Amino acid sequence: MTIEVNNESGTEIDESRLVALAGHVLGQMGINSLAELSILVVDEAAMTALHEQWMGEPGPTDVLAFPMDELRPGQGRNDDASPDPALLGDVVLCPTVAARQAAEAGHPTQDELDLLCTHGILHLLGYDHAEPEEHAEMFGLQGELLESWRKTAP
Repeated sequence: MTIEVNNESGTEIDESRLVALAGHVLGQMGINSLAELSILVVDEAAMTALHEQWMGEPGPTDVLAFPMDELRPGQGRNDDASPDPALLGDVVLCPTVAARQAAEAGHPTQDELDLLCTHGILHLLGYDHAEPEEHAEMFGLQGELLESWRKTAP
């Protein structure tokens, strides 16, 4: 898998950890090893602009996901006879918003970034949480992925 992190936030983050986490999540979801993912880390001003432009909502948010190819879990598995590479899309994270949320939740900022990155990847894979059933499925899967990550995290 090709996973690139571009940190434009001015905040120091553990880029290698985000790459490892994203690789873990995509691997657990059975996504083809030729898939490509971009993680963009931005400041609040950039996140506010993206949030307002694409979601029509004011102020910054914690994570946005911009899917590219229509790839779903179970498609493009590594054992396919003729795997097709896919450009999954972009996950955009805002570490300053994540830091505030982590403080409110009483856990480290890195744990919040792990959660948000996982959440964004699931959105790229077609998961949503608008309806109660979708919410239960997505957040349940998110919890399972984070739990398995914590057992193997560097």
